[in-house]
Amino acid sequence: MSARTGGTRVDPNDAGAPGEAAFREQELRLPPVSVPALLVLLCVPLAVAAALLAMVFSGAFLTGTALLDPGDLVTYGLPVARTLHDIAATATVGFLAVAAFLAPGQTKRPGMLGWAQSRATRWAGWAGAAWFACALAVLLLTGVSVSGVQPADALFWPTLGTFLFGVELGQSLVVSAVAVLVAAVVAALAHRITTAGVAFGFAVFALLPLALSGHAAGSSEHANAVNSLAVHLVGVTLWAGGLLALLLLRTTMKRGFPAAVARYSTLAGWAFAAVAFSGVVNASLRLASPSDLLKPYGILILVKAAVLVLLGIAGALQRRRVIPRLRRDPADRRAFAAFATAEIVFMALAVGVSVGLSRSAPPVSQQPLTGDEAREGLLGFPYPPPVTVERILTVSHIDWVWLALAAVLAGLYVWAFVRLRRRGDPWPVHRLIAWLAGCVALVWLTSGGAAVYGLVHFSTHMVQHMGLMMLAPPLFVLGGPVLLALRVLPARHDGSMGVREWLLLLTHSGYLRFLSRPVVAGVIFAGSLVVFYFTPAFQSAMFSHQWHVLMCVHFLLSGYLFFWVFIGIDPGPPRPAYPILFIVMLATLAFHAFFGVALMESGCVLAADWYHALGQTDDAALLADQHVGGGVAWGASELPMVLVALLVVARWVSSDERAARRLDRQAERDGDAELRAYNERLARLSRRE
Repeated sequence: MSARTGGTRVDPNDAGAPGEAAFREQELRLPPVSVPALLVLLCVPLAVAAALLAMVFSGAFLTGTALLDPGDLVTYGLPVARTLHDIAATATVGFLAVAAFLAPGQTKRPGMLGWAQSRATRWAGWAGAAWFACALAVLLLTGVSVSGVQPADALFWPTLGTFLFGVELGQSLVVSAVAVLVAAVVAALAHRITTAGVAFGFAVFALLPLALSGHAAGSSEHANAVNSLAVHLVGVTLWAGGLLALLLLRTTMKRGFPAAVARYSTLAGWAFAAVAFSGVVNASLRLASPSDLLKPYGILILVKAAVLVLLGIAGALQRRRVIPRLRRDPADRRAFAAFATAEIVFMALAVGVSVGLSRSAPPVSQQPLTGDEAREGLLGFPYPPPVTVERILTVSHIDWVWLALAAVLAGLYVWAFVRLRRRGDPWPVHRLIAWLAGCVALVWLTSGGAAVYGLVHFSTHMVQHMGLMMLAPPLFVLGGPVLLALRVLPARHDGSMGVREWLLLLTHSGYLRFLSRPVVAGVIFAGSLVVFYFTPAFQSAMFSHQWHVLMCVHFLLSGYLFFWVFIGIDPGPPRPAYPILFIVMLATLAFHAFFGVALMESGCVLAADWYHALGQTDDAALLADQHVGGGVAWGASELPMVLVALLVVARWVSSDERAARRLDRQAERDGDAELRAYNERLARLSRRE
């Protein structure tokens, strides 16, 4: 974490930038010791004490899941290490969020870190190093806790290796630790805002595998539990970490501080909604009835809920009173410091209670289902009745996170549409209809019959797959979300990067320029089918929730990229000529048909272990259903691709007509000068011959 020299990180709010020596001295200087800083420091032992007291209250120390007694050091050390781990994660994510999205920058060298952004990334690097150290401690202590094998035992290292690379919990902790290390290193070396954004992405990604640590694969509602906990972790770290970073950097931002606080207020509002939503979902999955709220585990949930309500009230007061006060006088930061310090104290208490809850047994068991309920444990919900057309259209099992995502996407689009119309700017209604239809399709594909039976039969799985690639993506593309966002979102002029600036950066990046080549988009779109289904990836996606989510995300994004290249209206790299687009589309359609025929003629059952685990042991019936799935893959591609091809041809003709009209208007203005020049050139060639 060495100091950076140079004149690129300057505060645009200062009258004069400090010299190189002064800059180096100030960057290495620790934050001033103040009452808020001391209280924030005391939040660390407060969170640790809250975690231990919560575990004592719930009786977590009296029960354990280890095969052997791990000893007092592990029993009491693991919750302490996990609390420190979560605090360091919160600080890292918060500082990187401030650097990449909230803090004012400098405008002399666009893209380079400003003074406040630079300090935020440096502190994020140090916090990330602490986070990585705590992650290693959690890895070691969790391995000992699960196995009960002590470090002095000869079997310790082989047992630890099996846990880290052969058990899902260990694998998730390893992936998280690696992502933390990458985030810390990138933050320490960051010179540009985009680099800070990359570090932020790795830091947020490091939180996602941690959602697996509280839920065993094979337990009831495993998917909803993991998804909601992942949303909860991201929301909490952004909310608490952003506030912590602003509090410690309040004297660094100077006149840009009010704008940063206002931006954080919007971010905190979204984080509050995410935390409240995911908390309700998670609590409903862990409590069997309202009476469980009177048990120790339920009482701890009520404590967290009370803290959440108090923090929500404090946030509303801060938005109504503190932010206007800061705008009137940016130097008057006392009210913000008082509010923020009090909120961070309560957040530390909530973090400690959360760690205690994660180490306590809820009323509803999170252990894998066995015996007659084993296949319900694999699915995460009751085994559905035999599939029919009516049932695939009406049966549902709600995936709450996908449902919430679709609702947010629909709500934001409607808000932007209404705002644009009220401003007097036109926006076609058919784009709104296409976008909302895509949201409805996404809900059905992730929570409807396609998702329920997609885990039971290959043919219905292929219905879900084709829908994720060829139904929802073109509807989203026709909605033109990027173009709408660029028209609605305000531009920033203080050297910081908001959503609009990040969208512009992405649409003009060399990375997207490469991906948007028709051949590349076609290979990703069609080639991923072969890679996914004719490798162990398909079976992994059926057994593993995280691989299943990755599958859905990949198919959505690959479909969106493909259709955006051919029929997209959003800004981006220049598209090639229409004949090239048409040829690549025909080639992709042919390859897709070849893939469907290959499935129809396949002789071995794909993901056989998964279907056998569900009790479907008739390989002949499985193979017949797989052949039906191949027919679905072939047939489902025909209509969307034909419609897209017709749209490409229509735009091709329209483009030629516009070009002809433009040439006619030019000829009227200059007396057909281009034609006369062409005829004169032909005459000169004729005379020369």
